[in-house]
Amino acid sequence: MLTTSAVLDAIRDHGENAYPEEGCGFLMGTVTDDCANRVTDIRPVANRKTENRERRYEITPDDYREAQNAAEAAGLDVIGFFHSHPDHPARPSETDLREATFPGYTYVIVSVANGEATDLTAWSLAVDRSSFESEEIHVLKPTDASAWGNGATA
Repeated sequence: MLTTSAVLDAIRDHGENAYPEEGCGFLMGTVTDDCANRVTDIRPVANRKTENRERRYEITPDDYREAQNAAEAAGLDVIGFFHSHPDHPARPSETDLREATFPGYTYVIVSVANGEATDLTAWSLAVDRSSFESEEIHVLKPTDASAWGNGATA
């Protein structure tokens, strides 16, 4: 995953603001020629889960449609999801694996301990959906990110 420190800070901020519940949202950007996800913006959404929101989150199809429309309007695509793990490690849970649906997307998890964001990790879903694989996060300098030329805001 390629991104900027501003994008990572926005994900951490959303996780802290949602604490002690899980926060969630979309990663928006483009796919590079070598198939890396380049995240240039995020779109936080409300956790739609009605119970157990400290351990689970839900994004609705309407949320997805709205995010896709916003991404397209900015010349981007939805290329992944992010969510927080309040007082738990930034590793995918069994529920995360069971509910993940899109190989090729990036799944970012931020751990929030006592209201403060700590670790932030990125994952890719295996093509057969049997596991997550750790994905390196490459943080680009703002000058490199400005060359993206797609209206990126982060």
